[in-house]
Amino acid sequence: MMAQYLEIKAANPDSLLFYRMGDFYELFFADSEAASQALGIVLTKRGKHLGEDIPMCGVPIDRAEEYLHKLIALGFRVAVCEQIEDPAEAKKRGPKSVVRRAVTRLVTPGTLTEDALLDARRENVLAALARVRAGSGPQDFAYAIAYTDMSTGSFRVAGTTRDDLSGDLARLDPAEILVSDAVLDDGELRALLRDFPAVTPLPRQSFDGAGAEKRLADFFGVAALDAFGTFARAELIAAAAIVSYVDRTQLGAKPLLSRPVKEAEGGIMAIDAGTRANLELVRTTSGERRGSLLAAVDRTVTAAGARLIARRIAEPLTDLAAIRARHDGVAHLVEEGELRRELRARLSRAPDMARAVTRLALQRGGPRDLAAVRDALDGALAIAGLFGAAPPADLAHSVAALARVPHALVLDLASALADALPPHRRDGGFIREGCDSELDATRALRDESRRVVAALERRYVDETGVRALKIRHNAVLGYFVEVSAQNADRLREAPHDSIFVHRQTMAGAVRFSSVELGDLESRIASAGERALGLEQAIFDRLAAAVVAQTQTIRAAAEALAELDVTAGFAELAAVENHVRPHMEPGVAFAIAGGRHPVVEQALAREGGPFVPNDCDLSPPEGFEDGRIVLVTGPNMAGKSTFLRQNALICVLAQAGAFVPARSARIGVVDRLFSRVGAADDLARGRSTFMVEMVETAAILNQATARSLVILDEIGRGTATFDGMSIAWASLEHLHEVNRCRALFATHFHELTALSQRCKRLSNATVKVTEWHGDVIFLHEVVPGAADRSYGIQVAKLAGLPEAVIIRAKAVLAELEAAERASPAQKLIDDLPLFALRPKPVAAAASADPKAEAALVALDGIDPDSLSPREALDALYKLKGLRREG
Repeated sequence: MMAQYLEIKAANPDSLLFYRMGDFYELFFADSEAASQALGIVLTKRGKHLGEDIPMCGVPIDRAEEYLHKLIALGFRVAVCEQIEDPAEAKKRGPKSVVRRAVTRLVTPGTLTEDALLDARRENVLAALARVRAGSGPQDFAYAIAYTDMSTGSFRVAGTTRDDLSGDLARLDPAEILVSDAVLDDGELRALLRDFPAVTPLPRQSFDGAGAEKRLADFFGVAALDAFGTFARAELIAAAAIVSYVDRTQLGAKPLLSRPVKEAEGGIMAIDAGTRANLELVRTTSGERRGSLLAAVDRTVTAAGARLIARRIAEPLTDLAAIRARHDGVAHLVEEGELRRELRARLSRAPDMARAVTRLALQRGGPRDLAAVRDALDGALAIAGLFGAAPPADLAHSVAALARVPHALVLDLASALADALPPHRRDGGFIREGCDSELDATRALRDESRRVVAALERRYVDETGVRALKIRHNAVLGYFVEVSAQNADRLREAPHDSIFVHRQTMAGAVRFSSVELGDLESRIASAGERALGLEQAIFDRLAAAVVAQTQTIRAAAEALAELDVTAGFAELAAVENHVRPHMEPGVAFAIAGGRHPVVEQALAREGGPFVPNDCDLSPPEGFEDGRIVLVTGPNMAGKSTFLRQNALICVLAQAGAFVPARSARIGVVDRLFSRVGAADDLARGRSTFMVEMVETAAILNQATARSLVILDEIGRGTATFDGMSIAWASLEHLHEVNRCRALFATHFHELTALSQRCKRLSNATVKVTEWHGDVIFLHEVVPGAADRSYGIQVAKLAGLPEAVIIRAKAVLAELEAAERASPAQKLIDDLPLFALRPKPVAAAASADPKAEAALVALDGIDPDSLSPREALDALYKLKGLRREG
């Protein structure tokens, strides 16, 4: 047996091996030590290998999913090795024959399908990143991401760029990322991928472009991919890597992935990883769902709806017609309150049939998965009926998908499945009496035998006096008598020792057999096995009927999720007083009475009011580009809340929801940037200030006239004049070069004077008042500039010692006196404005010809393809060009 184990383990060195032995999965050697520590289970020993004790631990089969969930969450991969023949068959080959075993599945974070291993309200995305050459330059690469949620079958591909890669991966939030080991040779990409939990490097041949199209065609059973659409080479390679990995991990079981769909280019608002984290769209900076925008607006009542709303919050649209269509659906259900309530009540009873179908296709499903499909399809038909013969145009597509569900399949499942269902098909008892006459007759024979076993158990209890004696059954021992360890001696003593034969000692229990029990087993075995076999055949027929309707069932599942999200947004609007935003093609941004959805709900729970505020970033009269508002005011006054709430209103509007405001007029935003708060990035050796500058650089380099930018306290992490200079130049760049809509909060009050020269720049401040020396924050944003920062008052509120407060006031008085003697205003008046269109740093005529020759040669070098010798030769050549020029 150990030789068999070692052979199978050698073929799966990077996974913990769950080795099936009867009713347990056993782990040996280093695997057992790792699992014992990770799971908190007892480590024991079994036999010897090379003269050393073999460490071992095990988990019972009926709790395997629980332990798998823990191991996967801790970053382990698991190879599940099953017995593929009956032990009785193995014995026919000889008394020492080993039961045949084989790995039937590799369990990885991105390939989970079981309910016990998945978060019902969260997608489980497996992504593949492909990079291909797109030119001769060292950085001339094309990138693509393919991604699937294997539990539901969705499959998409998207082109991306090196600059957008981090943001796209953050948007997808993958459970596992497949990459070529060549990609990990790139230090910058390797550092980027460290931000994600499970990165699986694969050999370069897994991302081989030559066979990508054939691998996809073979997987989907088609001769060519023409009907799938047009894909770039990198997209094909990424998609092929996905299907190859799925084949490899499922070991023959084929999930029914949908045909890959290409994302529309530019159809989703671009949001980089830093902005997602700053705005806490789907989770807080501490990684929790509670406190995020998603948690505040999620009113869905189904698991599929919860997954879809998370995707919509992560992927706001940029297509104006699609955004308006979503708003139309929400508006209809806001107005039709009774319909909304009935719809949500019926949706709440709809199981997660998309994941159930996947498990059935993979032959991992059970009776409850069949019931989930039955109940969800039945609910879909009932929901379609709520809308009558002429559903509103904005919901017609979803209602039509529900009306197409196969009614005959619903009836077949309803007539076959029992009311109470076991979790596993191996348990039997899931087919309704009267469904199959042969099964009914076989069950009658089996059940009579069960009564005989129960009678024998009662007799043994009376004869031995052991009240806790039980007759049990498993696949290894068959029927056996089980008693607690303290009662075992009674069965070993006369006269019982002539009846009971010891078979197995467990932790806290001892098992025995008897001749009478063995005879009884042989009589009832055939009846029980026959009944279970008939049930299994009926199960297979029903599962095949479900899988045959996969496309229709998935369309209905998607429609239920869409209706759930739409109804949830309508419920949110009705309860939280949200309004429909007016979306338009320009660059308007006018929010009246805007509110922060997360903060407002948190204050409401504590009985406190939220102060709404207006925000107008629309172009001033006579201008085409959006406005920049410079916000000043003390800490704790609400500047950051004001900045964030307007970004979140934009996200909600383009996700298809109504928004927390009195009114809203928004021109579609193509890219959203937020630099609010920062922290050290120790893994990449970046200080807080460096992180801030990297994020600011991305904004200044990428923001367009259609973007929305949120900047808070740029330049605060360095010396005062350095910081003010950076903030000043950044503000001018946004105004003159990016020409975008922006909110720019600062403590550098000197910058407010720029509004006199930058015509699309206006000032706003957060109102405060003083009362007997204490500062009171009114949280109201009004036009104008702050005249002071109230930092000392905030420090006093924070509890700094009184002596420190007194000294700080004295120092401040001296500094203010010095400032009055040499005001900064003159400096601002004297400095020229940022060039409207910045010129190149150096004129071409003044370039060094020697340096130019070297640079031209350098552009032609591909460092990834050079041997060490070739690299050295290239370096000498460059030095020669520099000298000779």
